[in-house]
Amino acid sequence: MTHWFHRNPLKATAPVSFNYYGVVTTPAATKICNDLRLSRTQLMELFTDLSCTPDMMKNSTETYFSLLKGFIISLDDSSQDSKLRYIQNFKWTDTLQGQIPSAQQDAVFELVSIGFNVALWYTKYASRLAGKEDITEDEAKDVHRSLKMAAGIFKHLKESYIPKLITPVEKGRDLEARLIDSYIIQCQAEAQEVTIARAIELKHNPGLIAALAYETANFYQKADQTLSSLDPAYTIKWRKYLHLKFCFYMAYAYCYHGQTLLAADKCGEAIRSLQEAEKFFSKAEALCKEYGETKGPGTTAKPSGHLFFRKLGTQVKNTLEKCQRENGFIYFQKIPPEAPQLELKANYGLVEPIPFEFPAVHAHWTPESLAAFDLTKRPKEDSAKPKPEEEVKPVKEPDIKPQKDTGCQIS
Repeated sequence: MTHWFHRNPLKATAPVSFNYYGVVTTPAATKICNDLRLSRTQLMELFTDLSCTPDMMKNSTETYFSLLKGFIISLDDSSQDSKLRYIQNFKWTDTLQGQIPSAQQDAVFELVSIGFNVALWYTKYASRLAGKEDITEDEAKDVHRSLKMAAGIFKHLKESYIPKLITPVEKGRDLEARLIDSYIIQCQAEAQEVTIARAIELKHNPGLIAALAYETANFYQKADQTLSSLDPAYTIKWRKYLHLKFCFYMAYAYCYHGQTLLAADKCGEAIRSLQEAEKFFSKAEALCKEYGETKGPGTTAKPSGHLFFRKLGTQVKNTLEKCQRENGFIYFQKIPPEAPQLELKANYGLVEPIPFEFPAVHAHWTPESLAAFDLTKRPKEDSAKPKPEEEVKPVKEPDIKPQKDTGCQIS
């Protein structure tokens, strides 16, 4: 299972100084602003730091989010917003639509935008770890958990915070439901890939592997269909990836379903199932080439070059030949004209997002420190011209190259 996940770019943002001259009236309030600036800067640096671990990310995000929550919610547990919610303008780019930033003077926009990046980081961390040459069982579990974490963050943003935005989400932008849903489903599908690799290595029942592969293929198809109504200029490369993964796991499903049929002495049906597997694998191979030639946002994965991909092609071929030999010597069964209908349901191994909640408000926020922000002293020209430091520079992400695939499966 070596590095063959498609990843869209991280969101970029303009620096935020959190300097409110005249508004901040006590050292405690000044410390909150300084801590916000520092923790935000450190978090943005961690997004591209290859040495960053989930624990480091968790600690950094909890610090920043708990400080930022003081700009969002009331300290008395009421449903009212903080008086500081609209004090600061935030700019963020989009993962698909390049370096054209969106800006909102709303701390909730900051929360969901940086939360989105945190979820993306978990997917990129999982991808990087899965690309290792000799992945251990613990590392495989980290890949699995990171993808479920990412799905949980995306889900929480969609259900609990994006609806609170005052400015409606623009169509086709990151925070729109169709894109969030696609990210959630893709995370679930990729986590199930880890489950399938584990099930194959431990030689679990072919019926279980076929069912898991079928469920995973359906996830990829659903993610692809969710993007179908968006502008193809931004989504075509992503959709090629989702479609090829759908075909790949349908090939898996038919291959292992064929083994189940053969074990039940239904050799004719097994041959037809393996023929369907061969057809889907050929489609996946063609889509791999198309994916590599398609321009668009995101990293380029090359699944057709990896052993995990090539082994399926060999397995389909060998299993089909075995079924044909058995049918010629033992069974003499007719091969059905139609492929068997896959009505497979996995009872084990299905992935659900890990529930996520933002941390509580930081202890630095007290009624006294909040009162030390005097909004009556805000300069009138506060939101006039954009300042030079508000320029949004692209995120320089490290170039992740797949390592040589030794053929080791997840153990």
